[in-house]
Amino acid sequence: EVQLVESGGGMVQPGGSLRLSCVASGFTFDDYAMSWVRQAPGKGLEWVSSVYSHISKSYYADSVKGRFTLSTEKVKNTVNLQMNSLKSGDTAVYYCAKIAVVGGLEYFEVWGQGTLVTVSS
Repeated sequence: EVQLVESGGGMVQPGGSLRLSCVASGFTFDDYAMSWVRQAPGKGLEWVSSVYSHISKSYYADSVKGRFTLSTEKVKNTVNLQMNSLKSGDTAVYYCAKIAVVGGLEYFEVWGQGTLVTVSS
């Protein structure tokens, strides 16, 4: 069974840091692109970042560029999101997602359960 499990969320003050982790099972995540997507309270889904391990490329939304960093741990089948200089606008449920490609189009095929990040003083 393909499964994604996130962890690492919590409450932090503005300017603080958190590290989210997503453990994948049921597939070798290194063969697929992985993403982080977030949903702020009362708002829609927002793409945050993606990593394409097979080409060693990572991409970030402008809203998090320079503050968030993706990393992968192949042995642990884990993708991490290091979040620094957090702002209140980063408050959201963060989801890990596995990307699939069909007909040249990408979509989020599998989602984790999400982990809540709250940035507040």
